[in-house]
Amino acid sequence: QVQPVESGGGLVQPGGSLRLSCAVSGSLLSFLGVAWYRQAPGSQRELVAVITRSGITNYIGSVKGRFTISREYAKNTVDLQMNSLKPEDTAVYYCNTQDQTGSAWGQGTQVTVSS
Repeated sequence: QVQPVESGGGLVQPGGSLRLSCAVSGSLLSFLGVAWYRQAPGSQRELVAVITRSGITNYIGSVKGRFTISREYAKNTVDLQMNSLKPEDTAVYYCNTQDQTGSAWGQGTQVTVSS
């Protein structure tokens, strides 16, 4: 698989919003699933949100109602809209793509929520 490329991270105040994008190679529908993970300093990488080929989405409990994962066909990306951000959302966010050959990770994008 070709490595996906994340973008859109940055510094935002608590309560603010950011939109992350995961640019993939090939058709968005060629993947079994595309997921966003995050890893905070000193913590394990955790699954934040996933969208399957059939369009089913799932979220970690702490982001439900605040984050939305979506496929953007015009840009060929999988985006993560993050609203009502909290300091505990601070982490490096990674995109992961899964197909029949395996999975691929992006390099990550830093999200910092701080006043």
